[in-house]
Amino acid sequence: MNIFKNTVILLSVISSVSCVSRIKEKGNLDTNELNVRYDGALKNIMHKGDLTAKANLKDLEDFEHLYALGALENLKGEIQIFDSEPYNTIVVDSSLYFDNSYNKKATLLVYATVSKWQSINIPDSVLNYKQLEHFVAQSARAKQIKIDQPFPFLIEGKPTSVDWHVINWKAGDTVHSHDKHISSGLNGILKNKEVEMLGFYSNAHHAIFTHHTTNMHIHVKTVDITIAGHVDGLTLGQGMILKLPKTSATR
Repeated sequence: MNIFKNTVILLSVISSVSCVSRIKEKGNLDTNELNVRYDGALKNIMHKGDLTAKANLKDLEDFEHLYALGALENLKGEIQIFDSEPYNTIVVDSSLYFDNSYNKKATLLVYATVSKWQSINIPDSVLNYKQLEHFVAQSARAKQIKIDQPFPFLIEGKPTSVDWHVINWKAGDTVHSHDKHISSGLNGILKNKEVEMLGFYSNAHHAIFTHHTTNMHIHVKTVDITIAGHVDGLTLGQGMILKLPKTSATR
């Protein structure tokens, strides 16, 4: 009986070490106490035209409470994973399609596992992107979350509007700009729709997974699962909720 028990414990340890090793072997990763990791970098996409795969979503399929966003290989779609459920979007013949599988690769990916969230009411005076960025940082500090290290957050509710796009980059085009990324695929404005937004915040990862003008990278999906993609701008509505990870350090 003791031999069997010891064998089970040993196998559990080996399995845990194997999982950690698999993560660390992936190379270009950043991690902190909130377990945030990334693969790829915006600067390599924008300035070097490197659209090759940097991560395989299949490697994350068994992660519980996974939250991830990014761009698919060759910039052929957007990645959104909420609580281990993929809502990836691609453009086919000028129409938006969902891919709810892990059978994709990413040229840019930011992800974390979060088992518990804490909710914070967003004041109605917080309306635009910059104001939201300030409020996220302010709220994180109040919860003892380090803002120079990446952390995920959620936004829930009914914003007045959300500018979104799903990229569909033309093969062979080597000249990149944010405007071209928006116009290459599908884009639009959501108005007064119930949404869930996933973001990652850091003031130390410009040109890595945030653009140089912002500390946030945000994706959106509608609650009715009709639209999902990258957030380019927003105007919040009344009664919206910010969610931050709940850890032993937060209060």
